[in-house]
Amino acid sequence: MSRVKTGVITIAKVLLTKTVDRLGHVGEVVTVADGYARNYLFPQGLGIEPTEHNVAKYAKERAAHEAEMLKREEKARLLRDKLADVTLTYERKAHDDDRLYGSVRADDIVAQIEELVGEHIEGSRVHLDHAIETLGAHAVTISLYKDIAVDVRIQVNEEGAKEE
Repeated sequence: MSRVKTGVITIAKVLLTKTVDRLGHVGEVVTVADGYARNYLFPQGLGIEPTEHNVAKYAKERAAHEAEMLKREEKARLLRDKLADVTLTYERKAHDDDRLYGSVRADDIVAQIEELVGEHIEGSRVHLDHAIETLGAHAVTISLYKDIAVDVRIQVNEEGAKEE
């Protein structure tokens, strides 16, 4: 393990054998604190010394990981394009002041998107500050992948109301 002492902290270069959140992806050589490498990354099997042999060994896994990331990104772009012009419509019972008896939640939005386009999205990706509790038009942002997001229009109509 290559170590460099900078002030008080000794740093080390580590080859990641698995993707570590907020640190790097499989096959990357990262610089971390020596103690983090010795006490966490190495014992957990998340990193090894970046020797020439080890770097070559994980190059193929890194290429496969990068291909998977590109595939996910392309899938997110296609889904964004499908959802860009979609308006999701819900019918709910409402009070006289347009407040709903029941609300429209992230789960409802996810279910309707899955029904419309056949793609499952995690509810945590739907950005709602609070459930939609009034009739009318609303906008909801959905994060699909990294920096790819789409604004979806939501229309809530009163249940049983006659359209003119």
